[in-house]
Amino acid sequence: MAGGERAAVKLKFSKMQGLGNDFVVIDGVSESVSLSRRQIRHLADRHFGVGCDQVLLVEPPPDDEVDFSYRIFNADGSEVAQCGNGARCFARFVRAKGLIAKDVIAVATKAGRMLLEVTGEREVRVDMGRPRFAPAEIPLAVHEEMPEYQATLAGRSWTFGAVSMGNPHAVIEVADLERAPVGEIGEAFQALPLFPAQVNVGFLQIESPRRARLRVYERGVGETLACGSGACAAAVIGIEWGRLRSPVVVQLPGGALTIEWGGRGEPVIMTGRAEFVFEGEIEL
Repeated sequence: MAGGERAAVKLKFSKMQGLGNDFVVIDGVSESVSLSRRQIRHLADRHFGVGCDQVLLVEPPPDDEVDFSYRIFNADGSEVAQCGNGARCFARFVRAKGLIAKDVIAVATKAGRMLLEVTGEREVRVDMGRPRFAPAEIPLAVHEEMPEYQATLAGRSWTFGAVSMGNPHAVIEVADLERAPVGEIGEAFQALPLFPAQVNVGFLQIESPRRARLRVYERGVGETLACGSGACAAAVIGIEWGRLRSPVVVQLPGGALTIEWGGRGEPVIMTGRAEFVFEGEIEL
């Protein structure tokens, strides 16, 4: 990505959403697309641009093992490795645009290879890969892996589980999700030396072994209506704690996701809906 000023160009896009987590999706296969950080921030701006949580760029595959490459940019212009809700939108986008006809789509991301399966008119099943618990892989600045970790903020100790789903997640169990200080604590977690790459913070309320509610503060974005990788992380940590059992229905503010996980060494499978909102063209 180049960071300098460029001549204005017209860019076609699709606005999509997965449980209210919204995206600007761009076809970089039919023609080459290169966006500066400034242009990404403009696209994501809800007052002066299109408005979205993240910008998704569909690109040609790097090799014959996958069908596409998939890049994800936060609203602040930073690039991240994983987005579960975005992956579902990605699958529907490439099918609807005639870029592929297959039901099962292999995609290369910065987090590794993903398999996306279109299972219905609006529903997509995503193999999110194996969760990683080793602190160096999250990354989490501690010497050894533990089931729970502690962080002290504003004089209060917070207990959390940590896992990577291709991006770092901290999961905090709360008794009352509505009263959870998602914005305050989610933002404070970003400054902790424990998380050298910052972190997505999930606030988890467990209702039964197979049902939970979740709110997520995403790094570079803030609280969103849904976070697919966050739902996976919350289900995984809840199962690790012995508090949840697969499959788990995770209810987020924007809707529900079904998460399946068979335990250590197994991939996490996420199923949920993805929707087109509108098509457009913007001058950048």
